[in-house]
Order: sequence, then structure tokens, then C-alpha cells
Amino acid sequence: MGYRNRGGQIPASPPPEVTATPFQCRQIPSDEEIAIPPDIDIEDTFPEGCLQAWLVVLSAFLFLFPSFGFMVAIGVLQDYWTQNQLSSYSSRDVGWIPSVFVYLSLALGLWFGPLFDRYGPRWLALLGSGGYLGCMFLLAECDEFWQFLLCCGFLGGVTGATLTTTSLAVVAHWFKMRRGLAQGVAMAGSSFGGLTIPLILRSALPAYGYRWSIRILGFVFLGCLVIGNCLMKARIPPMKDAKGQGIISLSIFGDLGFSLLTISVFGFEVVHFGALGILPTFVTHSTEFPPNTGFYLIAILGGVSCLGRLIPGYVADRIGRFNTLLIMIIFTLAWMLILWLPFADKSIGALYAFAALFGFGMGSWMALTPVCIGQLCRAEEFGRYYGTLYFIASLAMLICIPISGELIDVVGPKAMILFFCAITALSLVSLLFSRWACLGRRWTVMVKI
Repeated sequence: MGYRNRGGQIPASPPPEVTATPFQCRQIPSDEEIAIPPDIDIEDTFPEGCLQAWLVVLSAFLFLFPSFGFMVAIGVLQDYWTQNQLSSYSSRDVGWIPSVFVYLSLALGLWFGPLFDRYGPRWLALLGSGGYLGCMFLLAECDEFWQFLLCCGFLGGVTGATLTTTSLAVVAHWFKMRRGLAQGVAMAGSSFGGLTIPLILRSALPAYGYRWSIRILGFVFLGCLVIGNCLMKARIPPMKDAKGQGIISLSIFGDLGFSLLTISVFGFEVVHFGALGILPTFVTHSTEFPPNTGFYLIAILGGVSCLGRLIPGYVADRIGRFNTLLIMIIFTLAWMLILWLPFADKSIGALYAFAALFGFGMGSWMALTPVCIGQLCRAEEFGRYYGTLYFIASLAMLICIPISGELIDVVGPKAMILFFCAITALSLVSLLFSRWACLGRRWTVMVKI
């Protein structure tokens, strides 16, 4: 299914079939030379899989490894800081560091999304890469709370926003019918980061200490970002009227489907990053688990979430993006109630099983959300829509980790899990109504959307 018009209705006829086969993509000129004849609709000219398109997906993969991947793995460092440099602070207080980091990384898409639509990815990606690398090497020198907050929270958040927004927006330039698979492959970079970063830290921290462990990560990130900048390329020219538009477009929320999707994603992020940030701390509250369990939980969750990005993304292109996302929310909520709530504080096997299943579900949430956004707008508007939605949804990250830490300290793990289950159920209901709005306010089950 293609994009919907501004009135929220589904076009009566499907988009023309794409005739280009893989490796039949024409040579793309530089960003300054891009020109598309005025009588050709950009929405009908997607390559859908040429060599250049997949190289752009690879560049997005390499950008999301250090940016989103580090967000996924931040719980490992949060737990380390709580037990070492910041041992005099509570879990709630330390939780503000990753909260600010993740919040800014997503919220500032409100500015970087429109900048992407106006100027393309080249300078955003380059400046963001330099700032993000500076953040990592400065993070190795931090010892005080305010230093971690300024370096990781603010500098990492601002520069990370350029990488995440640019990576996801540029993929939407190259794919339409196969966008679910392409976004899933790109988002697998964050899963790969979520898998490898905890394992790198697990081996490096005891052997080399904190400072050189973070520097090792910085050099790994350096390699990813250099290659990613070389491969990233825009296909669609900047919007003609983009420079005359304001940064904040409140008119977007006139689309009921988009507004309800925003509410759903807000709930997703509360559960997703709240769980990621608190799982290692959750383990330390039980004396029955080995001390390194937190490292392995985050690694398992990040590794399995790679499959959650690829498989549902492939399926979504065939049965519908909203349909697949609904199925995956139900899947994740079921395992939260079956495994996490009754058994996670009693059985390490159940905890590992839950981490794997939860990772699969959360991976699909992260991969399918940008694709669902893409169904509500044209490709050249994707940056604005993506940035606006995540500006609202990112408020969840600012509060979810401190709230989770407070819940686990005051009322225990069970209340924290019930809180996450309730938020997931509310997100499910909101997404159901978003789908209803996208179908012209009709309850139709057997339709691809």
C-alpha cells in the first residue's frame, strides 16, 4: 500500500509497478546535480533494490550501529556507573544520564528531520559523526555525575540525533514497496550494536579498565562512521517549499491516524528503553543471579532483536505494515505476562528466554515504526513526519528510566513489570484506532495496510 493523501484517505488505485530490477539503477549525480523532470512523480520512481540503494542501506546500518546500538546497550554502562564512579547516587539519579541521551537523540529529530528534507544527508551526517566520536572519547575521561550528563547525555544526544534521523530518512528515499525489508536491514545495525557493545565491554572492562574500554568502542565507532559517510547518498532533491516551512508543523497532527500512531510509539518507547535501562539493575536486586547476568541479558536481547527487525520487516511488505506491527505488539505483551511477570525474578532460564522473546518483539517495533510513518506521507516529507512523531515520543525516554528505577527501588520488580504491561496494552489499543483511521474510519480486518 502506498502513502495516503493529506485528507487521510487511501488512494483508490495502487501505485504503478516498479520496472527497475536490481542493479538497473541509473548513476546518481551529486546532491547539487539531482534533477527530476517536473512531469514525473517521485513516488513512482523508486529503484527498489539497485546496487546504490543497498549501499545506502549499508551506510544506514553502519550509522545505526554506534547510535541506536549504543542506546540499546546503555543499560550496561548505567549499571557499571551505579556500582563504580556513581556509587553514591541512586539508580533513579544515574538513570537521568541515559534518559537525557536517548531523549535528545530522538527528540531533536524535530529539527534535524526538516533540515534533512531541506539540505539532504551529507553535512548532517558528517557533522554528527564528528560530534559523536568526540562524545565517546570524552566519555572515557568522565568521573563526576555532571561530566557524564554533559558528555553522554547532552553532547551524545544532540549528535546522535543527526545520525539516527539521517539514517532512517535516507533509506526512505530509495525504497517504497520493499521499504519494510530495507528499513529492517538498516535497523539491524542497532541490534548488532546492542549485541556486540555489551560483549566488548564485558571483556574489556576487567582487562583494560573503564577508560580504555570506552576508547576501544570509540575506535570501532570511528571505522563505522567513516565508511558510512562514504556510502550515504540522497536520491530525492530537497523539497522546493521546504525552506519556507517552519520547523514545527502542527498541521501534521490533523491526520488522526498519525496522531494515534504517535501515542502508540510514545508507549513503545516507555516500555522499550525503560526495560533496556533497568534490566541489568533488575538483576542486581536478586542475589540468586550471577553478577554478569546483566551483560548477557542485554547481549541476548540485542542479538535476537536483529531477527525481529528482518523477519517482521519482510513479512510487513506482504501483509501490511500496520497489520504486522499489531501482531508483534500482541506477541510481546503475551510473553511479558507469561514469562517476565511470574518467573523472571525466580528463574535465570526464564529471564534469558524472556530477554530473547522481548528482544524479537522490540526489534520489530523499532523497525516497523518508521515504515508505518512512511505510509502517512510522501518520501520527501519523511524527515519532517519522523522528526515530529519522535519529538513527542521521545518525552517517554526522559522519564521512563528514572521512573523504572524508582519503581524497582520502592515497590519492587513486580510493580515495575505490571506498569510496563499496562503501557503496552494501551499502545496496542491506540494502534488499533490508528489503523481504523487509516482505513477511512472503518473496521476492516482482511486488508493490507
